[in-house]
Amino acid sequence: MVGTIFLAITLALALCALLCYAVRTEHMEHYGRWLTILSFAGTLCASIYLLVLIFGNHFEIAYVANYSSAELPVMYKFSAFWAGQQGSFLLWLLFHAAAGVVLSHRQRLSAVGMCVYMVLQTLLTILVLAKSPFLLQEVAVENGVGLNPLLQDPWMAIHPPIIFLGYALLAVPFACSAAALIEGQPTKAWLETARRWALAAWAFLGAGIFIGGYWAYKVLGWGGFWGWDPVENSSLVPWLVAGIFIHVLRVARVRAAALSMVHLAAIFAFSLVLYGTFLTRSGILGDFSVHSFSGTSIGMTIAVVNALVLVGGLLLLTVRAGKLPQGEMYPAYDSREFLVLLGALLLVFIAAVIFLGMSMPLLTQLLGKPAAVDTDFYVRTTLPLAIVLMLCLAGASLQRYGVGQKAAPLKPLGVFFLLGAALAWLMGIQQIMPLLLAGAALMGVAASVWSWRKQAIGLGGMIAHAGLGLALLAIVLSGSGSKTTSQELAVGEPVTLYGHEIVFKGQEFAGDMRAKYYIYTVDGREVRALTKLHANGEDAAREPAIDKMISGDIYIAPTPPKDSGRQELILKHGRMDMDDLFAYRFEGVTLEEQGGGKMLVKAVIAVTDGDTIERVEPTIQATSDGGTSQPVDVFDGKKRLRLTGVSADQKQVRLEILPSLETETQQAITASISVKPFIWLLWLGSILVCVGTLLASKR
Repeated sequence: MVGTIFLAITLALALCALLCYAVRTEHMEHYGRWLTILSFAGTLCASIYLLVLIFGNHFEIAYVANYSSAELPVMYKFSAFWAGQQGSFLLWLLFHAAAGVVLSHRQRLSAVGMCVYMVLQTLLTILVLAKSPFLLQEVAVENGVGLNPLLQDPWMAIHPPIIFLGYALLAVPFACSAAALIEGQPTKAWLETARRWALAAWAFLGAGIFIGGYWAYKVLGWGGFWGWDPVENSSLVPWLVAGIFIHVLRVARVRAAALSMVHLAAIFAFSLVLYGTFLTRSGILGDFSVHSFSGTSIGMTIAVVNALVLVGGLLLLTVRAGKLPQGEMYPAYDSREFLVLLGALLLVFIAAVIFLGMSMPLLTQLLGKPAAVDTDFYVRTTLPLAIVLMLCLAGASLQRYGVGQKAAPLKPLGVFFLLGAALAWLMGIQQIMPLLLAGAALMGVAASVWSWRKQAIGLGGMIAHAGLGLALLAIVLSGSGSKTTSQELAVGEPVTLYGHEIVFKGQEFAGDMRAKYYIYTVDGREVRALTKLHANGEDAAREPAIDKMISGDIYIAPTPPKDSGRQELILKHGRMDMDDLFAYRFEGVTLEEQGGGKMLVKAVIAVTDGDTIERVEPTIQATSDGGTSQPVDVFDGKKRLRLTGVSADQKQVRLEILPSLETETQQAITASISVKPFIWLLWLGSILVCVGTLLASKR
């Protein structure tokens, strides 16, 4: 209730602020700025209150019960804030409101621009209220579900906030564009503000996308970093369109006729953020994406908000189109203007292809049975476009704006094209398209550096463009050049694969039995694969072992042995059953109330090897939501028993018989072993793209 009140106050203050800005007098603008700050304060209070609920283990709140638990580590209690769609909407609103304070305080936007911005804040607040994180749980629980073990990773903890920061900042160029159209600004004064905020948004959204890719590579164990999942693409498409906006805007600063394209890109960049949110939050992709949220009533609300923003922006542009500057957008085909606009057009095609692919479940659902495209669709369609894009980048880098303003000749850079293609060939790549992309990518890197040395491009632009080239080169080398095999590994027996000696050293359990490690050496260097365990000892999440080298990564993803040596017994009271070593008899059970709805269930099991009888008391901690138990040793650890269930009449129990720790840790396993040539260039290139973009925003 308290959180909802804070959100209602935020909505009321945002509405009052936009009305003050709409009056467009200095006196009312002053009030508008204060109301903007107070609206942010309301959002901040709601956010702090949600954190208090999470850290206070208030499991009567549905959101807290679904995404947090009493035993969740502190770091992941913070990330529980944005783990679900309700919390992530609130985080988005918080970032948006904070940016609004900066805009109003530094007066980066006109009163009309702030009015548009507060309209967007109002719509976001309505979305948060429509899917509130403060609703009560229908059925009381003693403990929450907790965060998915796969999400309990530092990279995934920071991935969503950075993505939503990028989303929030993309609202600023939209507001700048809308204000310019509403006021009929003939000048290009608003472009500088839009450029700085768009570059920051592009950097943060890109960083979030790259971090998500690194998490997928490091944690999921499938060996890739981008699966063309519809939810992944829902962030990629607005990032691509924001890239179009940034580059067309640069042309518009010297060629005013390009302003119409700048407005169009600004409208679509933010609208596609909302569209991607609709796809991922409406449940449409539930059967096609591992990331999608289940279907809820919020989908229609997001669709309406998206329609208002897109249709409103396009109508405004249509009405004002006749008053926008006319004329030529480029003076000649060999000018930088033409090559930049051609590159922007290629980005339009790439974004359109990915948009079509990610929207296929929605489009086919309208026609009948929903279906999705496969990953090959994206590769086949975007690969040729990426090649031409990098050639345009190289050509544009060595041109200056205007006719015949060459910074340096392009032909000498052909040697870098050949070097890139040759490097890919040496990695075993023989398909023509990947070879061409490798050559074009390295050529783009060289052109960016040379252009900077000739002072035809700024330091930030050079770093970002070179980073993009390195990233594409790495995608070719580590993707098309990757080799994978499945290999059974026995403990202590060396195996030579891809020129490396790999030895499986066995398994090792953590002290609290909540994790186990598969230990390997690669050419004598130790690496570990992690498997997180549930409280009952079952696998919860697996992470591969990665040996990082200059030449690339050795990637080892183990799979559990098919025969783990575990078996299940159901014992009736007073009856005996046997396995390969021992006989077991259930003798009784005791129950101990422990408060808080918890009960300790203890069974007495007699175990004999034929000569000696040993009694053990395995337990299970029972709650209203289930129970957890740990194995106990019998006969000095030759076997382990775990109590997994007791019948309601206490006449029979269910036991899991586990092999000794030594036996389990020495079992042979099967692993998928891959080589990823020069994949570190992908991470380096991604960092350079983001760093270069942020540097460019400061210029």
